[in-house]
Amino acid sequence: MSNLLSIGKTGLLAAQTGIATTGHNITNASVAGYSRQGIVQGTLPPVNQGVGYIGTGTEVAQIKRYYDNFLNTQLMNAQANQGSVDAYLGQISQIDNMLSDSTIGLSPALQDFFKGVQTANSTPSLQAARESMLSSSQTLTARFHEVSGRLRELQDGVNNSVTSTVNSINAYSTQIADLNKKIAAATLDPLNPPNDLLDQRDQLIRELNQQVKVTVLPTDNNMLNVSIGSGQPLVVGVTNMDLTTMASPTDPNRTIVGYQTTSGRTSPLPDETFAGGALGGFMKFRSETLDKVQNQIGQVAAGLATAFNEQHRLGQDLGGALGGDYFKPIKAYVGYDTRNSAASTTDVQATITDAAALKGVDYDVVFDGTDFQMTRSDGTGGAIAIPPGVDTEIDGVTYNFGGTATQGDRFQIRPTYTAAADIEVGITDFKKIALAAPIATSFPTSNKGSGTISAGTVDATYLEPGNALTDATPLTIAFHQADPLDPASRSVDGFAAGASVRVTLASGAFNDYAPGDTIPYTEGATYSSNGLSFVLNGQPKDGDTFTVAKNTSGVGDGRNGVLLAGLQTKNILNGNSATFQGSYAGTVNYVGNKTREMKVGSDAAETTVNQAMASQQSVSGVNLDEEAADLLRYQQAYQAAGKVMQIAGQLFDTLLQIR
Repeated sequence: MSNLLSIGKTGLLAAQTGIATTGHNITNASVAGYSRQGIVQGTLPPVNQGVGYIGTGTEVAQIKRYYDNFLNTQLMNAQANQGSVDAYLGQISQIDNMLSDSTIGLSPALQDFFKGVQTANSTPSLQAARESMLSSSQTLTARFHEVSGRLRELQDGVNNSVTSTVNSINAYSTQIADLNKKIAAATLDPLNPPNDLLDQRDQLIRELNQQVKVTVLPTDNNMLNVSIGSGQPLVVGVTNMDLTTMASPTDPNRTIVGYQTTSGRTSPLPDETFAGGALGGFMKFRSETLDKVQNQIGQVAAGLATAFNEQHRLGQDLGGALGGDYFKPIKAYVGYDTRNSAASTTDVQATITDAAALKGVDYDVVFDGTDFQMTRSDGTGGAIAIPPGVDTEIDGVTYNFGGTATQGDRFQIRPTYTAAADIEVGITDFKKIALAAPIATSFPTSNKGSGTISAGTVDATYLEPGNALTDATPLTIAFHQADPLDPASRSVDGFAAGASVRVTLASGAFNDYAPGDTIPYTEGATYSSNGLSFVLNGQPKDGDTFTVAKNTSGVGDGRNGVLLAGLQTKNILNGNSATFQGSYAGTVNYVGNKTREMKVGSDAAETTVNQAMASQQSVSGVNLDEEAADLLRYQQAYQAAGKVMQIAGQLFDTLLQIR
């Protein structure tokens, strides 16, 4: 009877364990990360009774945790991507909202600025028109500052988000390492691990994975090692490594992530290390969109200031002097690496000098012991050597590396990064606005022919020493024709001594003539020398003259103002392929398209996560209907095992009554 009683007892205990496990599932059904558990029963060894083997009952061999590592990995990958896309979308939406708002965008301010220029050049003698031009210029620079300030706020927001995310990552890694320790201590039998602790750890890893994409590898005693990026360990057994935030070595206003080793040393990690999760999304948004927008907005500001200054310097103000810089010159941002040698005294001067050549990219510079080797951040063009102490123009920026450098010193050059914040109007006196042209042309009424001369223009060469006309150095261009019947004998002279002359035909073809050469006359041709140009037309007679002199009456002259206003529609930026407003519109279009791309990506990521979650929950999730059925099944098994024990007891009592 004792054998039958024992069999009933094992069944009773197994059913009791099943009821407890099912109840555990039911009560934890809504707990995040909980995996369904179930009992695995086995048969106890039978006993040979001569007539055969008689069973001895059952046992619970294992409390099984329903878990599929493949499905869990799929879910983690989907969640890491969703965390990255959603973080990116949350940030870029703010830029999109800002740029799409016509009240704070740059386009209206640019239009008003050039409208002010046009008003001034149409009435150059009016003080009110000139002061209105200055006012619209101040409004434009204020709008650049406003946009730059908003982008700076976004930079600060990314910095704060990076810091907060790193703190969360460290908290998760600490908890995971602690759970590794508890799991290892509780793992007496590899087949019977502490399931609830495993669930807690897996849930923490999934939450960590949403912050930064991780790689998980199993190790001894059911512990897991967790790493990020290209293999940087975050959790190794019962030890966790901390990430930290730090200022960029070349930009104190930029927060980057550093890795703390067990020796206590902190090494900065490249942004590319974080390819997923919210941290990866913040890093990708900053490098892929925020930096690009800041550079492109700055390129518009720097290009406008540089091109406007170039043309303004070719004009004449109300006092008769050549124009100065209308906007203050813009210098590139130079980041001196904090890890450079303490003995280094390098002073980098980087001034934007050519609007068309600006590329809107950043540059890394390292001193190789002889030259400064510069490479573009987009990887194009290869390294460019810049000798120390020599003015060198690269991509529209003139550099001069002065002082003393140590081999290995590094610098980051960002030509347009702060240009929108730095642009300022350099003129406060309306009289200094150079709307007039610096030269005036004329011809005497005593000329015998019908020859005419255009008003004339100047280019940057005119500003070189010795080229500009003065009151004492006008040019008298004389027409000669040795044979009245031979058009080939027509020529002109009177250009500055020692100056070469270029004759450009209406077709665009040109010929250059050295000093002393005979310069032929061609009707409609443009004659250029020492930076000034004019067109000769008509049929002059031998001895007719034309005068090119310094402009002495520029009060009502708006010729240079017309050229200044013409910059609005002139292709200047991006290698003479885009206008200022066109370039800005391209930036707005890029941000809008990228925002839509992220919205679509976010919706797709949500769908992928839901599908992966459904697949994972189909294995690990608790179904209350199934658990209710199991509860009834184990209840019936418990009652049946109890009945076996009751019968065994009745049989035992019957035996005791036999005398």
